[in-house]
Amino acid sequence: MKLTTAGESHGKMLLGIIEGLPSNMSVDIEEIDKYLALRQSGYGRGGRQKIETDKVEILSGVRNKITLGSPVAFCVKNADYANWQATMAPEGADVSKRALTRVRPGHADLTGMIKYAHTDARNVLERASARETCVRVAGGTIARQYLRALGVEVSGYVECVCGIEDTAYHAFEELENAKSQPLFMLDSDKQAKAMELIDTLKVQGDTAGGIVQVRVKGLKSGFGSCMTYAEKLDAILCGALMSVQAIKGVEVGMGFKAGKLPGSKVHDEIVLENGKYSRTSNNAGGIEGGMSNGEEIVLRAVMKPIPTLMKGLKTVDTATGQATTAAGERSDVAAICACEIILESVVCTALAEVVAKRLGGDNMGEVIGRYSLLD
Repeated sequence: MKLTTAGESHGKMLLGIIEGLPSNMSVDIEEIDKYLALRQSGYGRGGRQKIETDKVEILSGVRNKITLGSPVAFCVKNADYANWQATMAPEGADVSKRALTRVRPGHADLTGMIKYAHTDARNVLERASARETCVRVAGGTIARQYLRALGVEVSGYVECVCGIEDTAYHAFEELENAKSQPLFMLDSDKQAKAMELIDTLKVQGDTAGGIVQVRVKGLKSGFGSCMTYAEKLDAILCGALMSVQAIKGVEVGMGFKAGKLPGSKVHDEIVLENGKYSRTSNNAGGIEGGMSNGEEIVLRAVMKPIPTLMKGLKTVDTATGQATTAAGERSDVAAICACEIILESVVCTALAEVVAKRLGGDNMGEVIGRYSLLD
């Protein structure tokens, strides 16, 4: 199974193609649109979310809400393209309009211009933009439905916003409650403080990042490999998380804290009860030796503050070589809720690829049957 995406932030649309989905899998289009709406939600979002109301359009591979076994193609159209057609049209455009040479620190602008030999950073930022993630959410929701058919669920919440942190443990069943909160946080007091901070940062022309926790429940043991490093489950999942714009660090289970404690306080002891192995704790985050061990998978990812600041950071205008302040694009103060949905989605996609590789199967009946035989 493989997801490929294409499209620009202000182009006609964003597109995705999933290859390798088995036939006879139900596709819930309303749920895809629900997650697309959640991606656009959250306290601290900017003006673009008032223009776009993202909806998925399935183009091929699905008939009567059931997969056919052929590639599934889908798109999310950009309503804002009507305002950008004169600048962005592939058929011919005035590229001098809305050109960007006051490159923004923290973005792909300057490095991309040099790598691809562009003189206008718009040729870089249009693809590097987090707008691309709308189709990763759409594709990830289809992968979520594949996993759910096997009894595997993925959920998460916002742990921290700009230093205001919820350190409490929350049971997996509680996590979906976060989606109805303005900052996807489960501690209401911490959330209120974080919202106040976002208000302050907005006045100051500044931005906020945060930490997201994503968990997987119901995955049986043995997915991933200890034999080939490229097939290690933690490497695959961490790579998927790091592929998301603005992510600068990832942890599995106890993560970096494991380096501060002795082994007796880190490693999860094993017990055998009623013929089944389990662990007395889950510091490993559900992954040992690059393989799932049957416990919940626990992942954390750090989102840096959004690098487009309204007050502008010091930079250079590549057209003149003169010092200046960075150009301002329409942006958010905080997009941590969007990040949480995106991270869940990429975990779903990466995990579905791993599961499909092990189970195979041309139709969902075969897939479900093979999964049921595993311990």
